[in-house]
Amino acid sequence: MPETLLVRSLDDIAQMDTCAWDALNTQAGGCVLTSHRFLAAFEQSGSVRPDTGWQPQHLIIEERHDSGRAGKVLAVVPLYIKGHSYGEFVFDWAWADAYQRAGLRYYPKWLAGVPFTPVTSSRLLCEREHKSLAAHALLKTARATDLSSLHVLYTDQLDQQQLVAAGCLARHHTQFHWHNPGWQSFDEFLGHLTQPKRKKIRAERRKVREAGVRTEVRTGAQINAAHWDFFYRCYANTYAERGNPPYLTRDFFSLIDPDCCVLAMAYREQQSIAASLLFLDQVADTQSGKTTRKLYGRYWGSLESIDCLHFEVAYYTPIEWAINNRIDIIEGGAQGEHKMARGFTPVQTQSAHWLAHEGFAQAVADYLEREKRGLAAYNESLGSPFKASIATSCSNVGISPPESSENAS
Repeated sequence: MPETLLVRSLDDIAQMDTCAWDALNTQAGGCVLTSHRFLAAFEQSGSVRPDTGWQPQHLIIEERHDSGRAGKVLAVVPLYIKGHSYGEFVFDWAWADAYQRAGLRYYPKWLAGVPFTPVTSSRLLCEREHKSLAAHALLKTARATDLSSLHVLYTDQLDQQQLVAAGCLARHHTQFHWHNPGWQSFDEFLGHLTQPKRKKIRAERRKVREAGVRTEVRTGAQINAAHWDFFYRCYANTYAERGNPPYLTRDFFSLIDPDCCVLAMAYREQQSIAASLLFLDQVADTQSGKTTRKLYGRYWGSLESIDCLHFEVAYYTPIEWAINNRIDIIEGGAQGEHKMARGFTPVQTQSAHWLAHEGFAQAVADYLEREKRGLAAYNESLGSPFKASIATSCSNVGISPPESSENAS
């Protein structure tokens, strides 16, 4: 790394100028989830702090003047010291267990990404020409400490290439996304699914209607404090049913930009009973300039148990809204093969990893190669929920077949 650079870290993103951070995020083709306001909401709400296992250490890479003083900020990386592996959706528990059995300490570790959010976007926030510089600075920072490892989650293709070139190991994962080739209505979308999938969706929606449930979608200023209070009850209840406390505090939802929020709500006899939250984004390709409109499906919860209600509120109502509002992609979050029955298709995502211990790094490299082959076989077995003609056209809008799935985003 050139001596003309100054690399430092911030334990509070508020110490970084908002406009400067967001300008770099835009240059990188980053998403709304890597904006200053969104990342700051985690910290200001108390959802991300050292005693929850997330210690912010955002990396700042600046030009160094001859006098030694910092100059222009060239790159930033949302970076944390983690005391556990919760809230990541890229699972390394087996690695941690192996470290412990060998008498080594796995935690704390470095993590670059968006807390609690399995969404692909740039992690090296800078212009394209500075990506290599940022990747090497990140690895140099990790190597200079006694932490076990560095994990950069849900990278885009360019960041992944630069991180691997800098010394990281590549890991691959499968998510399920919904792609819109230009449907004009929900019925048209259904008409292109295979007959069993189409029949299943209609039956599930009918069950919800016959239970006396209606849904609506609210966005931006249409979502008031009472709606957020109800949504948070649903969100917290989802965690409570699994015996866990929620990751996010109520304040987090008051601090994020309301213009990126899409809230699907379900009612029975005018009583709110369930809700799901998605985040709306417009992502511009830094090379082509093409803008893609996306929804990131994030949180769901219900105060009543009604058959198929989850599918209606988390999938069908958002899909219908997406079609009506010309949304290109809904990213359904981590895991969830059941999403294929709802018109989602498999897409490969990726992450980059570096381990300080050479022996464990080689063992993990061998494991990742086996995992990659297993993932390719899994993807090949999944098929498509669409008729053959649509399944073929879907591959042209980002749904990659298994043999070329490394290029999916």
